[in-house]
This record gives sequence, structure tokens and C-alpha cells, in this order.
Amino acid sequence: MGFARTCSVALVGVEGVVVEVQADLEPGVAAFTLVGLPDKSLSESRERVRAAMVNSGAEWPQKKLTVGLSPASVPKAGSGFDLAVACAVLGAAERIDPRVLADIVMIGELGLDGRVRPVRGILPAVLAAADAGYEQVVVPECAAAEASLVPGVSVLGVRSLRQLIAVLADEPVPDEEPEEQGRPDPLLAGLRVPGTGAATGMHSMSAAQHDLGHDLADVVGQISARTAVEVAAAGGHHLFLEGPPGAGKTMLAERLPAILPRLGSDESLEVTAVHSVAGLLPPGKPLIDVAPYCAPHHSATMQSLVGGGPGIARPGAVSLSHRGVLFLDETPEFSGQALDALRQPLEAGHVVIARSAGVVRFPAKFLMVLAANPCPCGRFSRTDDLCECPPSAIRRYQARLSGPLLDRVDLRVEVDRVTRAQLTERGARGESTATVADRVHAARERASARLAGTPWLTNSEVPGRELRSRWYAAPGAMDEAERNLERGLLTARGLDRVLRVAWTVADLVGHDRPDATDVALALQLRTGVPRGVPMAIGALT
Repeated sequence: MGFARTCSVALVGVEGVVVEVQADLEPGVAAFTLVGLPDKSLSESRERVRAAMVNSGAEWPQKKLTVGLSPASVPKAGSGFDLAVACAVLGAAERIDPRVLADIVMIGELGLDGRVRPVRGILPAVLAAADAGYEQVVVPECAAAEASLVPGVSVLGVRSLRQLIAVLADEPVPDEEPEEQGRPDPLLAGLRVPGTGAATGMHSMSAAQHDLGHDLADVVGQISARTAVEVAAAGGHHLFLEGPPGAGKTMLAERLPAILPRLGSDESLEVTAVHSVAGLLPPGKPLIDVAPYCAPHHSATMQSLVGGGPGIARPGAVSLSHRGVLFLDETPEFSGQALDALRQPLEAGHVVIARSAGVVRFPAKFLMVLAANPCPCGRFSRTDDLCECPPSAIRRYQARLSGPLLDRVDLRVEVDRVTRAQLTERGARGESTATVADRVHAARERASARLAGTPWLTNSEVPGRELRSRWYAAPGAMDEAERNLERGLLTARGLDRVLRVAWTVADLVGHDRPDATDVALALQLRTGVPRGVPMAIGALT
């Protein structure tokens, strides 16, 4: 009788559970039994492992073979267990010393020819292994850079099962034939999995880069909207832009990620882990260090926004925009059920999805930008009568955004129609992305120094009770906001959000604490009612 064991990782959302893969050989009729709650793709590993071992030059044992995945009560899904199953079988057959395998975590899919292919979720799997105390990990060669992001773990990247057998058996490592120049490497196909969320219209990486072709100076006019974008970036506040088509709402949203600070080391690992699970990591860039940007189409379902799908739930747009920007263009065209599902992640910073296959928790701390036309035709305005929509149609259109959802949005700005004079004027461009990004970075530094020793990173995360008990505004600064609360123009949540925005404005202009001017600007950005203060941040400094 032969027995061997090694380890792999089962992913539930972005959290991993180390699974012990055990192989037992007994005399009897040759058979291969796999137990431990495997899914369909894992059950098929029996044929992949058998073919990979034979084509790698190893002899398949002609005995009764039982492979167990422990703990047996945890559902296992995916093809990432192939490598661990193959090595456990080789250990039980004494082709490899079983003692060598016991403390190694192996993650990877096997091709029929023995090549090791990458799978989704390498980074969170290695993080789970490190948290469990394992120090050695074997992964596909093309995913070794991603696995190496985890400190304190020794990573071995292999291209084939033959190479791994040679390394574990202390034999000369064979060289694999390199791919022909100019042809795509088929092994890289596993790093980007179609159908796992990208098809919903989300493009999480392209707009997040600091692209010189996307500069805030390109936006004509829109002083109020530009100020709102700057405040949103500095404090992590949600933003609602309402205005006619062609006024620049999408341009402003696309330029918002470029003025956000680069992600810290812990934040980068969080974001990269989510994108790894979703199969959206671009080849050659294992670490995402800039704020992601997701802009799903208005036909997106609730599952594509908050996560879900058949079997184990997968991350949606709110998780793919974690630590970045979620832009919902034409917001009233989204289904009411999908929009209302955003309320929980907006408040909690994470989304919990309960399915029959298990409960999954995904991180979802994002900056939400909503954009909407004022009416179905888009031409409704207080200053002209170009709109032909009846009042009832305008009310129905605007009522698609529920009050509870809008109450969670700190900044609400009306974007004006761009005039001919503004478009044709030469030399009068607004501030560049670099200038605004410097102010945002300085404001974030002030907020970080003030919030040091607390679990919060930005002003938008600070609870209202803490703002009222620890960080006060200047005497009398909140009087006007409190009068709006008494008149019913602000809710209690709205009053707290005004104070949060006022702190962000104070950080941008360099005040020690919000004064009446800062609170007035925060009120104007939330209610749209002029308060007699300059709208440009540069004019307040």
C-alpha cells in the first residue's frame, strides 16, 4: 500500500482554504476514485492527470487509486488542483519521495501533454497558503510573477509536469521547447478568462492608466463639475453629474482615476486579488498599482454589478472597481433592482452574496460616479425651453433614481450645456490633471495624518458619530447646514455627509478644520443651491 499527500487551495470568493490532497494506492482492480466534494471541472481532472503523467514519462499505477480532498465538507471547484493530484499520485507510487511533498502547496492545471497551465486566483491562493504557514508554493511558470507578490513565500514556477518531477526527485531538469517567435503562448490564455465579467462592458484597466490623452484641461468650462471631481478624488466621495448630452459628464468621469493617488502596497494586493479571481489580470502586469475603472453598460444585470452567477459567486463591477471608480453612465436606464442593490456595498464597503453553493464576501470600497440626463430627451433646463418632454415624463424619468440611493451620494452637480463661446475660446484652458492630482495628493496626506491610528483612510469612511465627537468644525460653521436639517432639506445622513465633504474641502485648501466657507461649498455641492462662495478650489487657497 502506498500513501502520499500534498496541498492545494480552494477559493471561495477572494478567500482561500488550504486543502490537503491525499492519494492512496491499494491492490485491486485498477480504478481512479476522486472524493471530497469536487465540481464537474475537478472531477474531469482524472483524465487530465492520467494523460499528463503518461505523456510526461511517468508510469500510471495499475492499482486501486483513491484521491481525497480534505476537508471534505468544503466545496472544491476549478482545475487548479490538477498539479497537486498528479504529485500526490506520483508520491503514492514512490516515483517521488512522499516526505518532499507534504509541506508544498501546488496550484495549476495540467494539459494532456503535461504542460502546466495558469488558473484564476493565483494571488489569493498564495496569500491563503502564506496565512496558513506554508513557505513553498509551486505555480505555473507564467504566473510565478503574480505569486511572488506575496512576501515570505518561496515560489517555484514550472512549465511542465516533467520539470516538476525532476525538481522534486533531485534529477536533471529537462528543457522545454520554447514557443516560436511571433506566435502567442497558449499557456497565457489561462490568465484572461472570457465570460467571467469582462463581457458586461467593464474595462477595469485601460482608463485607469495615467494616459496623457485624458487630461482635465480638455474639459471646456464646467467649473462646478471640475471642483466636484477634485473633491470626490480627495475624500473618496460619491458623485452625481446631471446634465444634457455632450456637456462632458463622461469626459470628467474618465479623467477621475488619473487624479487619484496610486495604490499602496496593501491596496494593490487587494485589487490584484479580485482581478485575479475574475480572470482579468493582463499578462505581463501581475500587480495593479493604479485605481481601477469600471463602466458597465446600462443593460448590465444585478449579478454583473454586485457579483453572482451560477455555482460559486464571482466578483461583479463593484468589486472590480474596489479602490477605484465605478462609473454608471445613463444611470436612470439601469434597472431599479440593480441600482438598489448598490446600497449595501456603498455603506459597508463590501458585498456579501449568499448562494446554495456557499456565502461569498467580496471587497467593494469604490468611488461611485453617476451620470444622467435631466429628462428623456436630455434638453430640460431651468434656463431655456428646448425640452419637449411632458412634466409627467420628466418626473417618471427622474424618479428612477431612488431617494435612499441619492442620499448616499455626497456631491450632486448640474453640468451646464457648453456654449459656442466656450468651445471656440483660445488659450483659456482649465487646470491640468497633474496640477489637480498634486492638490489631491496633498489633501490625502493631511487626511492620513489626521486619521492615523484609526481604521479609516479617507474622509468619506469616517462615521458620523466620530466626526461629531472627535473632529469638530469651526464654531458656528455648521449653523446653516443644521438649519437645512430642521427644514427637511437634509437628512441626518446628509448632514454627516456635508461635514465629511467640508473636511475634504478644508484639506484641499489647507485649513486645520472646516470653517463657514468650507461648509458652504460642501452644502452647494450637495444641494446645488448657490451659497455665494467661489466654486474653484484654486480660488479658495
